[in-house]
Amino acid sequence: MFRPFLPPVWKTAPFVRLLLPLITGIIIQWYLPVPFMQIVVALCAFLASCVIFGFLPIALKFKGELWRGLIVNALWVCIGLFICWQKDIRKNQNWFGKYYHDSDYLVVRINEPLIAKNRSFKAEGFVESLVQRDSARPCEGKLWLYFSKDSPLTQLQYGDRILIHKSLQAIKNSGNPGAFNYTQYAAFQQVFHQVFLNGKDWVKLDKPAVDKFRQFIFTARMAILSALRKNMPPGKDELGLAEALLIGYTNDLDKDLVQAYSNTGVVHIIAISGMHLALIYVMLVWLFTKIPGIKNSKLLQAIMILSCLWLFSLLTGAAASVLRAAVMFSFITIGKQLDKQANMYNSLASSAFVLLCYNPFFLWDVGFQLSYLAIIGIVVFQKSVYNLLNIRNRWINECWKMVSVSIAAQVLTLPVCIYYFHQIPLLFLPANIIAVPLSGFILYAEIATIALYWVPIAASVAGQISSWLVWLMNKSIAWISRLGFAIWDNIPATLFSTVILFAVIISFTQWLKRKNIWSFRLALKSLLFLVMYYAFIKWQAQIQEKLIVYHIPQHGAADFICGENYYFKGDSVLRKEGTLKKFHLKPARISIGLKNEAGSLPLLFRQGPFCQFNKKRILFIDRPWVFEQTRQKIAMDIIIISQNPKLAILQLAKVFDCNQYVFDASNSLWKIGKWQAECSALHLQGYSVPDKGAFVWDIGD
Repeated sequence: MFRPFLPPVWKTAPFVRLLLPLITGIIIQWYLPVPFMQIVVALCAFLASCVIFGFLPIALKFKGELWRGLIVNALWVCIGLFICWQKDIRKNQNWFGKYYHDSDYLVVRINEPLIAKNRSFKAEGFVESLVQRDSARPCEGKLWLYFSKDSPLTQLQYGDRILIHKSLQAIKNSGNPGAFNYTQYAAFQQVFHQVFLNGKDWVKLDKPAVDKFRQFIFTARMAILSALRKNMPPGKDELGLAEALLIGYTNDLDKDLVQAYSNTGVVHIIAISGMHLALIYVMLVWLFTKIPGIKNSKLLQAIMILSCLWLFSLLTGAAASVLRAAVMFSFITIGKQLDKQANMYNSLASSAFVLLCYNPFFLWDVGFQLSYLAIIGIVVFQKSVYNLLNIRNRWINECWKMVSVSIAAQVLTLPVCIYYFHQIPLLFLPANIIAVPLSGFILYAEIATIALYWVPIAASVAGQISSWLVWLMNKSIAWISRLGFAIWDNIPATLFSTVILFAVIISFTQWLKRKNIWSFRLALKSLLFLVMYYAFIKWQAQIQEKLIVYHIPQHGAADFICGENYYFKGDSVLRKEGTLKKFHLKPARISIGLKNEAGSLPLLFRQGPFCQFNKKRILFIDRPWVFEQTRQKIAMDIIIISQNPKLAILQLAKVFDCNQYVFDASNSLWKIGKWQAECSALHLQGYSVPDKGAFVWDIGD
């Protein structure tokens, strides 16, 4: 059968050829930093080579085409190196982290409105200067500020400047197995320090520094929230989701509701994404073709559409997924103005190229990754999925079209979702069929509520409709999430297994589309390799014997592990399903292959605070004890201290023959420091969980 010749993607989408080396350079610079002078020398050398190549005779150009391609790619790799270096605040000579000492004062500008947390208020601060003795040094850099709830915060707002005198803390990971890399996440936000402030630790200064445009954005957000709260009936779940869906304000969202949306695979409804911007774009195109004075001018239409799109993007917080959609729709709008039909792959690559030049750290943003993978999946696979069924009924056909889009979007996002969230929503199809149309109606109803704010009766009616639609969507999603087969969770995943899974999916889909036997063989080999890898992981989990003392701030928690079973010893609040367990314990247990919590383990013997685990003797101390010195010391392999007991290490050393002491995160930092000093004086090993992360002891070794 004759097949028409289709040129490769990189021929019709030149930005793909620029994007790949740019990404390579960014990754290299982040993980294997190249000194600035070497980057500059390489840039100059490759740029000069490109210029020289342009003056060569045509015959030599033809023979050296391969070398020219390599030089151009190397040039863009160097550009990626330079962009990543330039965007890293630590390379800035004025970064405050280069000069800061604990005794210094900092002049900090509040960079956003304060956000209420459980025990504090959080805000991003920007360091303007560093005061050392009697001199002030102008500085730059961001840090996270946490104000205690007893601080006089009513006087603080965006743009205010404060003088703080409190030791900054470097942002650290918990060190728990499989834990979220909080240090890296903060680094990609260009934040490396945080500080917890009481009322006496800061003083408000005169002359606030306010950026008028940022102030307008924050004021507009608060005005929109106020309009929604005034016109929608009271109801925490409905109002919280309406705020998140319209402008990405998530502070009022119920955590159980968010989990329900996540379990059903429609959390993208809550997180402002390209879908929301697409709905806004469709509305704007329709609106500006109806307004007199604008409908007859394509240029004016384009300006108004772009202005509204970018204003909405900024109001929602300018997340990577929203910016991706904003850039793409901007290209589409400009292309229509110039009567140019854009190649979809080129539009995707060019939008990613622009965003990574603006902020190279978007590359590690989960929303950025999922957004582009979903769009690529829709572009590549949607038509093939849709053509599987030939449906004549118009309405059923429209439903199938929407289903085909959801299936196509899941193809390439599946490995990434498993890697980050360790779960697969099995009922994502019915959930999307319900949530996607409803969310569109809700978004338009909310926009009507805001637009009709000056007509109270109309705004109230629109608010009532919005609330009822949100209630309907919440109830539907909650019902689906409660079904026993709604989710397949606790799936272990590593970067290696994710890459292999991508190889399996891409190979199989290539075989289905092209009927290429080589792709089929590669898919089978990749699948076999993936099965073998998971079999190896399963075997490792079944033979493990470990003790893990977790790092959970202000809590004591430890797991005795034997194979895939574990016995938990710690605070009772951590046994309940909640944020602490989900954030700290669940990822760790998934990463090491734990399945069942047991009331006892075959190798574990417990008697009060004493435990023996596979011939290892362990003592837990969580209250003040009075020890009587014995003639012969009691042998212990490890002593774990919790809950700030009043005791001295010297006192314990007289009773127990133990070389390893572990101080968990339920203890005060100053007390841990005191115990650490005592251990050093006695030549004993002291392990601080808050400082070093979780204590993992492989009993089998």
